Parts: sequence; structure tokens; C-alpha cells
Amino acid sequence: MNDDHPAGDDFRDMHRHGFIRVATATPRVRPADVAYNTEAILVEARRAAERNVDLLVCPELCVSSYAIDDLHLQSALLGAVEEGIGGIVAASESLPSVILVGAPIRFRGRLYNCALAVHRGRLLGCVPKSYLPNYREYYEKRWFSHGRRAVGEMAEIAGQSVPFGVDLLFAAQDLPDFVFHIEICEDYWAPIPPSSHAALAGATILTNLSASNIIIGKSDDRRLLGRAQSARALAAYVYSAAGHGESTTDLAWDGQGMIFELGDLLAEGERFRTDPALCVADVDTGRIIAERMRTQTYGDCADEEASAAPRYRRVEFALRPAPGDVGLVRRIRRFPYVPDRETHLDSDCYEAFNIQVDGLSRRFSATGGTRMVIGVSGGLDSTHALIVAAKVCDRLGLSRETILGYTMPGFATGETTKGNAWKLMTALGIEAAEIDIRPAARQMLSDMGHPFAGGEPVYDVTFENVQAGLRTDYLFRLANQHGGFVIGTGDLSELALGWCTYGVGDQMSHYAVNAGVPKTLIQYLIRWVERSDQFDAATNAVLEAILGTEISPELVPADAEGGLQSTEARIGPYELNDFFLFYTLRYGLPPSKIAFLAWHAWRDAAAGRWPIGFPEAARNEYDLATITLWLERFLRRFFEFSQFKRSAMPNGPKVSAGGALSPRGDWRAPSDASASPWLAELGRLAGGKP
Repeated sequence: MNDDHPAGDDFRDMHRHGFIRVATATPRVRPADVAYNTEAILVEARRAAERNVDLLVCPELCVSSYAIDDLHLQSALLGAVEEGIGGIVAASESLPSVILVGAPIRFRGRLYNCALAVHRGRLLGCVPKSYLPNYREYYEKRWFSHGRRAVGEMAEIAGQSVPFGVDLLFAAQDLPDFVFHIEICEDYWAPIPPSSHAALAGATILTNLSASNIIIGKSDDRRLLGRAQSARALAAYVYSAAGHGESTTDLAWDGQGMIFELGDLLAEGERFRTDPALCVADVDTGRIIAERMRTQTYGDCADEEASAAPRYRRVEFALRPAPGDVGLVRRIRRFPYVPDRETHLDSDCYEAFNIQVDGLSRRFSATGGTRMVIGVSGGLDSTHALIVAAKVCDRLGLSRETILGYTMPGFATGETTKGNAWKLMTALGIEAAEIDIRPAARQMLSDMGHPFAGGEPVYDVTFENVQAGLRTDYLFRLANQHGGFVIGTGDLSELALGWCTYGVGDQMSHYAVNAGVPKTLIQYLIRWVERSDQFDAATNAVLEAILGTEISPELVPADAEGGLQSTEARIGPYELNDFFLFYTLRYGLPPSKIAFLAWHAWRDAAAGRWPIGFPEAARNEYDLATITLWLERFLRRFFEFSQFKRSAMPNGPKVSAGGALSPRGDWRAPSDASASPWLAELGRLAGGKP
């Protein structure tokens, strides 16, 4: 077994990458029919095993059923419960999942509402409920004792001596980040849930066995608590509520199952089902650990609360999960920077766009200048920067002629992009002009003795950067002349890849309004601007044409067949590079895991969900070889090649939780670092090749 990847070396094995498959179950129950309930739990456990579930969470008191009132105090029932637990433990010998079940347990002359963890014939531990509801429809203190003081205890249950108490964490020996904690129903509703301290003590997966009855609006309250607790505790939260079959003498039950991770809802089961149901999702414990490492508040709080929390006992077990490719039950967003919630689409896009508008508005007001100067190429980035600037003028009550837009054709400028640049400037009503940079570029190339000046078709980096540099030089001098400042158009993706000309080039500006926005988000925001009619019909028509144009720097003349210089042919598809950037910058994931996620996200264009309104013709797919090819090139460019450009980048607003690359913000790195650790890790995929 490899120390780096304790789950095994199979690249397609999700456990190798830190994923744990969890599920909630709503088994059939009958009030007080322990034999029936026990078998129903095992039916769900076998179904979970067929789906390679690692951790199965059943509802509160599911062995006896919850709504049986004073029957909880009947010795015959409690004896049957212990026999039922023994049967579950025995049957679990042939099952791979850790199974969490709820049952009333006698201990030292008291009765406790407990959750028991069972795995491969072993009763791992028993956790009593801390907070007992005794208000409105609840009367749990009539039957049960609270377990808040139960620490360091051992109990005899079903013939086994097992750890008993609220001080238990359960940790897999063979999957080091798989550490789970158990709380029960009302614990979840306490001002400080027990799981808060458990998370600070190292639990990555928090579980809740619940018998919460349903009333109007309560499901939303549960979602709120699950999302909040998983976000606040930087953990996963797995919640399983009792469902159909519980007594409806006075209450009803909906069987709500939910799985959250860092505030994200991974899965939710169908409520009010009359048949048993599993809600399954793969939790990323590596993502949880990475988030905790980069959030110092988590560690500070753990230190502060250490004296208030119990000294947790770690109950260890060997999970021994199914090896190999068991799939991935988790939606991986192809475009992690792009808003994808239909209910929040307009608000998310509105926020992203207006972050830029507000940033540029404040900076323009602070400079005391009179004009905004921008180069307009007819490409995506300058288009987006220009429409942001136009909105700034509208917001500040200024004429759009405050904007000085220049299109600056060079040796390879196409008529399409140049025409689109003019159409856009005209439609927006800015002051527009054209400066042909070719005479100045020829002069500079001639002064340098470049072969192109002598008629040779040499289109090297110098040839490209002379043009890029002249454009920027003109813009800065024009800003001097007109009392304005230069709006940068380069985006986050280009900064990540170093795809910009340093210094006197498109890397530099007075304010880099697009610096926090990756290429894929710029494309989507332009679509949103068009779809939401932020401007008039003439502007929308130009935006649509620009979106349909191939991305090109247009610095090298077309080839003999008329083919234009293609950016993505050189540096890779932006949709992949943005995917790589998100998981590198936001979570610091190892390249092999990024490749694994990209493979699941991009291998089948027909599978999964695309961003709302994403064009059918633009829906690509990539095999693993293509993904690793471009990932290797991304790693070289990001870690070795381009940091010096980011270290000297101008100001610009952060837009996305995915991060920004300003040395004053999310990312600080040396300009002379090596990419070798990342390349080596990628090269170890399944013995060197994925």
C-alpha cells in the first residue's frame, strides 16, 4: 500500500482522492416491532453495500421506532432491542459499510436515547443524546436521561464491551481523513451543537440520526441548520430523519435525508415516500481538510474551545472499502466559476457584474480624472471591460463619451474583430478612434534589426510583443494627453497562464477591472448582459457576434489556408484551464485529484448539468489523456512561468470565491519557484500514467 495514497494506486478509485461515500436511509418501521425494524434496517444496509456506501446513517430510535411513548420503558421491548442490535452486529460481518442505528439503551439504571456504530461484526461505540426536547409535542425527559456527562465510559451491549459516551470520534485507520461524529436530532438544534466541538477536534463528517416530525416549513429549517453547520464547522453534515411507518397518532413524518459539505447541498432524498429510500453522495474529506488548513479561524477556535469540549476518544476501525472504480456519486461542475443555480442566476450574475462596476466606479472617482481610456479589440476581454465602463458612466450620471475607445489594428488584425470593435463602440455611444500601429511597429522592428523588417516571415515572440507593447504604450500616452487612466482588459485566466505581455503590454494598466474574472465567467457574463437586456438591441447583436468569434490574440498573420492564430491551440482550452485554476488556487488540491475531478466532469458531454443557456454546439468533452496533457502545461505555466507578471499586477477587484491572483489578496508566491513537486505528483498517476 502506498503511503501517499493509502486507499490504493488505482487512479479511478475515489478513495485514493479522499472521497467517502455516505448515505442516509429511511427503512420501513413499525411501532415497537423490533424484529420487523431490525430486518428492515438490514435490507437497507445490503442495498447500501451494493452501492459501495462507506457510511450509512439511519434515523433516531429506528430499532424500536421513535413514536412509541411509554413503551420505551417496557423491559420486554428493551430486551428485544438488545437482541435486535445483536442481530444487526452479526449480520454486519458480511457488509462493508459502517452502519449507524438508533436505539434505546439501558446503562447503569438509566435509559438513554442512543446511536450505535456497527461495522463488520463489531459494535464500535454507543453515543447517547445530549439534549432532550421536552416542549410542545416532545416528552423525551419522561423516558430518557441526557448523556452530556457520559464521558470515558464503557458499556456492555449485545455481548460486547463498547465505548459509551458523548466523547467518541470514529476514525478509519486506512483512510486518514475519514473521521466521523454522531449527534442525535435535538442536538442539532442546540445553540452550540455537540458536533461543533467534534469538528474542532478533527471530525470531518458530522452525522445526525433524527426522528424530527414534520410540520409546515420545518424542512426548510432543517436545511438551514444543515447548511449552516457544515459551513461553520468546515465539515460534511449527514442528516437522516424518520419517515413513513412511524406512528401517526399525533404526528407525521417525512423521511428527509440530506448531505451537506462546506455549506453545499450534495444530495437530498425525496420526502414523504412510502417505500424505503437511500440518499447517497460522495463527500470530499480532502477538500474539508484543505479548507481547514487555510482558514486560521478554525484552528484558533479549536484552541480557544479546547477546555470546553470533552477529551475525545478516537475509536479506530479499518474500513477496507471496495477497491477500484466505483464511480463518483457527486456532481462536479464543469465551470466552477460560473453561476449554476437557476433560482439565483440573475442575482449571481448581477453581483459579479456589479462588483466590477462598483470597483471601477470608485477608482475612477478617486483619480479625479476626466476620461477612461480603453483598447477595444473586438475580443471577449475588451468587450467585457468596455460594457463595465459603460455601466460606470450610467451609474455616475456621466456621458458615455467619457470613455475613449481605441481600436489599434496590427499585422494580423481580422476584419471581423475590427468590425465588431467599431460596431460595439458605436452602439455604446463612446468616443471612438482608430490608430494603425503597423507603421510604428515596422519602425521599431527595423530599429531592432528584426528579420521581419527585411521582408522575412518571422513571427516570433518579439514580433508579437512589439505589437502588444505599442498598443499599451499608446494607451498610456493617450491617458496622459486626455487626463484619464487606462482600463486593463486582461482576465484572471490569462494572469494564471502568463498569457499577457509584461510591463509595457497588456499585463499593465491603471486599473485591471477584469483581473478577478476568468475567461469562462466573462463569456457567461456577456451572455447574461445580453439576455437580461442591460443595453439596447444594437449592443446585444454585437455581443452575440463577439461571443461567436474564435479567441485569438491576432498578432501573427493567417496561415496559407487562412487559419487564424488560436490562443487555445497554444495554451489549451480555457474551460479546462479555468477548472484547473479553481481547484489549484481555491483548495490547493494535488494535480492527480484535479485530473480525477476533471475526468468525471468532462468525459461525457451528454452527462451532468451544463450552465443555464450554455450553447449546445459548444458542449465539449475531453478524455483523460487530453486532460493530463493540458494540466501538465498549466502547472508549468502557473507555478514556474508567470508569477513575476502577477507580482507586479495593477489593482483590480476580487469577484469570485474561487480566488484572485493579486499579491495583495489571495495569492502570494515567489517568482522563481519550481513546478517539479506538482509535475511529479501528476506523473505518479497509476504508476506514471493515468
